[in-house]
Amino acid sequence: MKLSRLALAVVLLPDAVAFAAPPQDDALKLSDTLISANREAQPRSASTAASSVFTRADIERLQPRSVADLLNRVPGVQTVQTGGLGSQTSVYLRGTKSAQTLVLVDGMRIGSASSGDSNLQHLNIDQIERVEVLRGSRSAIYGADAIGGVIQIFTRRGDAEGLRPWAKLAYGSRDSWQRSAGLSGGDAQTRFSLAGSLDETNGIDRTGPSFASDADHDAYRNKAVSLSLSHRFDERLEAGLNLLDQHGRSEYDNPFGRFDPVTYNSLGQQPYSDFDLSSLSGYLDAQLAEAWNSRVEIGHSENREKSRDKLSPGHDVFNTYRDSLGWLNTLSLTERQSLLLGADWYEDRLNSSTVFGEDSRWNQALFVQHRYQGEGFSTEIGLRHDKNQQFGSENTWSGALTLPLNDDNDLIFSYAEGFRAPTFNDLYYPGYGNPDLRPEHSKSYEAQWRSRLGDSTRLEASVYRTQIEDAIASDARYIPQNIGEARIHGFEASLQQDLFGWQGELGVAFVDPRDHDTGRTLNRRARRTLSLDLDRSFGSLSLGGSWQAVSSSFNDADNRQRIGGYGLLGLRGGWQASREVKLDLKLDNLLDRTYSRALYSYEGANHDYRTEGRSATLAVTWTPTL
Repeated sequence: MKLSRLALAVVLLPDAVAFAAPPQDDALKLSDTLISANREAQPRSASTAASSVFTRADIERLQPRSVADLLNRVPGVQTVQTGGLGSQTSVYLRGTKSAQTLVLVDGMRIGSASSGDSNLQHLNIDQIERVEVLRGSRSAIYGADAIGGVIQIFTRRGDAEGLRPWAKLAYGSRDSWQRSAGLSGGDAQTRFSLAGSLDETNGIDRTGPSFASDADHDAYRNKAVSLSLSHRFDERLEAGLNLLDQHGRSEYDNPFGRFDPVTYNSLGQQPYSDFDLSSLSGYLDAQLAEAWNSRVEIGHSENREKSRDKLSPGHDVFNTYRDSLGWLNTLSLTERQSLLLGADWYEDRLNSSTVFGEDSRWNQALFVQHRYQGEGFSTEIGLRHDKNQQFGSENTWSGALTLPLNDDNDLIFSYAEGFRAPTFNDLYYPGYGNPDLRPEHSKSYEAQWRSRLGDSTRLEASVYRTQIEDAIASDARYIPQNIGEARIHGFEASLQQDLFGWQGELGVAFVDPRDHDTGRTLNRRARRTLSLDLDRSFGSLSLGGSWQAVSSSFNDADNRQRIGGYGLLGLRGGWQASREVKLDLKLDNLLDRTYSRALYSYEGANHDYRTEGRSATLAVTWTPTL
């Protein structure tokens, strides 16, 4: 099936019922489809989830250096890094914290069971085919940790048109190298993609005032490989597998130092961590009857980290191993009604140098979702029951009502519940865990307006309110307790517009995340963000620019440590020198702004974690024809 014909079919379809889901490898290349919302391919216009989608074509046009660079363009999403490339990255989606956002790679959870972090900073952008961001709770579909939303990354996929090799070499500021190569291809039945990459940079000194041992550049190295393989046995049966493995080393600073066990004097460090982030998943998709599609998914993921210090012996290990199994069934009840029935199971195992009271737990779940597509309105109602070895049973449900005002304007009203499971650190960390913790719970209310103002104009806007109860926070003894409640109000909008040949994308967000009891703003959340991208092609040449603005925030829960706002300007260009060779040049932080997204304390004073100043990257991509 030609991709252009498939794209045209998606655009012309009036509703989701008429949508014949394409093979997923084809769907991943289309900007007007969505997979993560209901765990199956559907038109974005038919989904009730507020979403943003980046295809491989978008990634090549925008030239981001990392997943965080891409996510900063999504309205309602903020990323906070404690330094440059490879540094710890936190994601705040609609005012929620990292552990309240579910991150998936090809359907697999990749978060650490001990800390709740997903280590997004280690996902190599050259290994990614597509990124989908769902804004708003999807716990009725995915269960725990999807309070703020869901971020799903899909690895590179093959095409159904012969063999396509490619190679890329890039060099940039701070002696940064990017080397990657791959081979993809296939035919109408079988497709594959195999790619590998090696990224290295000398980095920056991530902290200012600190121990003398910290006064060095913090280097970063990332080696990655991805593999996807799918085979369609006939029109009714397809199977496939996807692999992503990334490992390397990240140096960092620790201004808090270490302590001499005899004198209790603080000593310097030169810490680094060896990381390994991997995901392996497989699926079997069968059209068992004209009205019944069934899909079985199985997977294994690992999130491993070993922290060391060049100036002292010993190491710390925190490794998460996760196995999962899912069964999805889509039933077409009538021309206007469909039913999604599913079952999930996964088990987390923790292997750590720290001895935890418990080091494994399982979770099993059943869920159902009914969808009705009418002429005057549409509905979506979902219910999920989770049973967890540690925290017992949880029920979550969601509902949405879509009202088409006319052919070009829709209103969507929705309600969704969510919850976050306590991590192993929360529950069992020696001396600082609390095994009596309850899961965090959320209730979200949202109204969306979607408008197609013209052939080249698309506007989406949302207002929402989220209440989080049983919030987990540390007390004065640094022991987590269910002591807080948060409420988040927000507005976000995105506009896509073609004007005089320029492709423009604007995203704005206003969020008011507060501690309900104290009225203080939740830490490290900026209230206002803006992202603007403009791109245009002139034959073999392409030009583009980006502007990102972020307002001030507070580093601490007491709102005493202010972090200043900032604006960043970037430029990019490309030249298709020949059919096989393309050159790209990108300039980040063109105005060389000094800014920070987080603070640290040293000798009683607060200081900024440093971020990269002006930087340039020149890349050449070779795509020979076989």
